[in-house]
Amino acid sequence: MQDQNKASSAEEANLADVNPERPAANDPAQEEPALETLLEKAENAAQEHRDAWLRAKADADNIRKRAQSDLVNAHKYALENFSAELIPVRDSLEAALASQNATPEALRSGVELTLKQLTAAFEKFSIREINPLGEKFDPHKHQSINMVESTAEPNTVVAVLQKGYSLNDRILRPALVSIAKPRPEA
Repeated sequence: MQDQNKASSAEEANLADVNPERPAANDPAQEEPALETLLEKAENAAQEHRDAWLRAKADADNIRKRAQSDLVNAHKYALENFSAELIPVRDSLEAALASQNATPEALRSGVELTLKQLTAAFEKFSIREINPLGEKFDPHKHQSINMVESTAEPNTVVAVLQKGYSLNDRILRPALVSIAKPRPEA
């Protein structure tokens, strides 16, 4: 039995010689630095996520503000191109009025050229004229002013009092028209 005690003591001594500073497996002092390191890593990760979230939120706010600004500018300057096309028309009209010694033929010629400029501007921006003479009355495009007796079929436009205009198939102003009355039945 003495030999067994000597062998146990020798094994314990050998283990202590191999790693004398190694703490026991259940030593709470060993777990604390690992927990502190993990906590520090978690806090750093949380801070990085928070910073990324704040940057993303700021980016989203900037995009929203830029979109609002673009929308305001789009409304504010929507007619910029169209207005630029109308300026030469105005210039032509002012030139006609400024002319002191213009003959009626020269004025008529100037007005015709001005009308061509205006027509070109309308075509460029898809403004179409509605002149429904001889067509069936369409309450979506025409506004009836009166009904007249005519040899034309009933509900046919027989006179256009004022042309209408549409913009990309949306009515800007309906044509003011007179339409044929239904014929009295005999």
